[in-house]
Amino acid sequence: MVSQKKAYAFGLATVLLWSTVASAFKLTLRHVDPVQLLFYSSLFSTVVLGAILVSQKKLRLAFSGARNDYVRSALLGALNPAVYYLILFKAYDLLPAQEAQPLNYTWGLTLPLLSIPLLGQKMSLWEISALVLGYLGVVVISTHGDLTAFEFSDSLGVALALGSAFLWALYWIFNTRDRRDPVVCLFLGFLFGLPLTFLFCVALSSVHPVSFKGLLGTLYVGCFEMSVTFVLWLLALRSSENTAKVSMLIFISPFFSLIFIHFLLGEDILPSTIVGLSLIVTGLLLQTRGSRVSRKGGT
Repeated sequence: MVSQKKAYAFGLATVLLWSTVASAFKLTLRHVDPVQLLFYSSLFSTVVLGAILVSQKKLRLAFSGARNDYVRSALLGALNPAVYYLILFKAYDLLPAQEAQPLNYTWGLTLPLLSIPLLGQKMSLWEISALVLGYLGVVVISTHGDLTAFEFSDSLGVALALGSAFLWALYWIFNTRDRRDPVVCLFLGFLFGLPLTFLFCVALSSVHPVSFKGLLGTLYVGCFEMSVTFVLWLLALRSSENTAKVSMLIFISPFFSLIFIHFLLGEDILPSTIVGLSLIVTGLLLQTRGSRVSRKGGT
């Protein structure tokens, strides 16, 4: 019981922190542009992850791998943080947080679609139903509930948010084949990705010092979106007697996020956002059940 209580504590802490990041993105984007947010948050995240590895006495593992490990880390680093967060931050720059956050959350629906060609997996009827339900939620949110007009609030923003979900799902599929320590993998990915984020900043924006509020925002994003929460979530899963019990906590995160979005950003949460998000989360829950049924040999 002690271990399970610890798991719930780590899990709830992670969920609460993740629930704040959509608001943190929008608040920080008032002071920096998406490319500056990418570079500075990646820089802070790399430093924090390195410090975590030092505290865990695992830093040597990061520099004792095989050549193929570093090639893989370089490729993954180009994907995350460089390209993924660049697209995600631009989506948040164009869309209200209450739209960008649930649209990005659909990466869990995209995952089984990509698993078909990349991992040779098949989809069950449960998972197909989940996809239909989840992407109906996407349409509800993107059209503000006006399904007959089928006009998106910002077509580019919606495309970028969904594109970020695709890239995040792709990133996790590639990670399933990596047997190294997950914190080491994340640190090396950010370490290799950091020069690319710097080049993006030089080419598309400016690396000149940003305002104090902008710097504080990028520090928050680097810590609580990209690094610390990842480690807390790992601790939650490892402390739990049953990972499924802790994993279910993740489904309350987007609803908590709407509360922060309303009070911190002053956005009036639209009924269509709540309905659409509920459809997406229900689809994800159905997908989770479908995966379990498939593993047991059902349909």
